[in-house]
Amino acid sequence: MSIKRDHKPGGTGRPNIVCIGGGTGLSVILRGLKKQPVDITAIVTVADDGGSSGRLRNDLQMPPPGDIRNVLIALADTEPLLESVLQYRFENGEGLAGHTLGNLMIAAMKEITGDFTQAIKEMSRVLAVRGRVLPASEQDVDLLAEMSDGTIVKGESQIPKTGKRIRRVFLNPPEPKPLDEAIRAIEEADGIIIGPGSLYTSILPNLLVKDMSESIRTSRACKVYVCNVMTQPGETDNFTASDHIRAIYDHVGERLFEVAIINNEVPPLSIQKQYAVKNQRMVVPDIEKIHKLGCQVLADNLLLYQSVLRHNADRISRHILRLIRERMKQRQSG
Repeated sequence: MSIKRDHKPGGTGRPNIVCIGGGTGLSVILRGLKKQPVDITAIVTVADDGGSSGRLRNDLQMPPPGDIRNVLIALADTEPLLESVLQYRFENGEGLAGHTLGNLMIAAMKEITGDFTQAIKEMSRVLAVRGRVLPASEQDVDLLAEMSDGTIVKGESQIPKTGKRIRRVFLNPPEPKPLDEAIRAIEEADGIIIGPGSLYTSILPNLLVKDMSESIRTSRACKVYVCNVMTQPGETDNFTASDHIRAIYDHVGERLFEVAIINNEVPPLSIQKQYAVKNQRMVVPDIEKIHKLGCQVLADNLLLYQSVLRHNADRISRHILRLIRERMKQRQSG
């Protein structure tokens, strides 16, 4: 008698997709995936030390809530006005200026529940979030970088400001304990999506958590890297698509991804000039070099322009779902 695998959460039989990252890049992908018939778990970096998140981290000895807030909102079934309220950043008030309401709500929920992960779960329930949102670790984690001249810079918010090339990033404490629930999600996933997002300050802090990369590498899931559309000043200046993957492999070992989804559409010249002012350019899709890294390539026009360049989340989501379904069929037939 054959036993059909019971996909969690809820045994729906839908593909389980784990998305790993932080910042706005992860949120964009999640907005597309939540429209698909999938179960989503987002694993989010907790190395942020700037702005409202950094202040709450220092004042309340809690993990930074900023990236968590953005992911919760991306997955939430909220009205546009409620999203604006949660993202509202106070401009006045002693001790209040600079904080977002969403960050304060997560902080309040953490104080009420006494546990950061439980606070996220309660916020998810309040916001009718379509999926699970988990911190990569509950430990107090600092991100540090060794620059090209050997100097060490501490703090996710400070690293891109040095004007120096990053040689490597690392965490303090080294290899912080992962959230058990996050590791289980990776082990049970049908698809694991990493990126897009800031390479050194959003992607790698997750992968440097203890057991995270090895759990991804040994997973039977379809493992996909979504590369950034544009380079990021202070992090990936002049990087090609293969440079992004090589940097990850230099930190956590090779053969982490099976497929790289990359943009091959050149932005209009007017938009290129707009970004050149900020020292940003299109990430070149050097497909042959990616193949040499042992990674298949799915290249497509992934651009969406909404005052800034973004990934076309709906198109990427369809690509992701097709790749995962193909892998699931292979596993079932094998």
